[in-house]
Amino acid sequence: MSGWEAWNERELDRLRRTLREVEDAGASLEQATEEAVSKNRLVAATVNASGELVDLKFNTQSYRNMAPTELASTIKDVVNRARGQMADRVEALYRPFAPENIVVGDVVKGTFDIRELFRGLDVEPPLR
Repeated sequence: MSGWEAWNERELDRLRRTLREVEDAGASLEQATEEAVSKNRLVAATVNASGELVDLKFNTQSYRNMAPTELASTIKDVVNRARGQMADRVEALYRPFAPENIVVGDVVKGTFDIRELFRGLDVEPPLR
């Protein structure tokens, strides 16, 4: 086996290993959830790895005495905190696989600008 073939085989093995690790990371998120609880312990929200609300619990009947805007604000806060926790978890899980100039958190949050990536490489971004 030539030096080129040996190098190529090592790189293919490394790529296969990385792909397995990415698949394992994705599989670990299939059933993953994150929960946030309000400061007054009244409301708990659970989201899945996509940030979708999968459970909302009212731990007491005290919500009946809350002003509608206060209850809405409490619910919104716990859902957003649960989503933030999940985004942090996903980011930490996939960070080792991302190139140096990619901020995984931006990708997870949907704020990643691929055109900016091209500009950073001094390459004209593709037209939309």
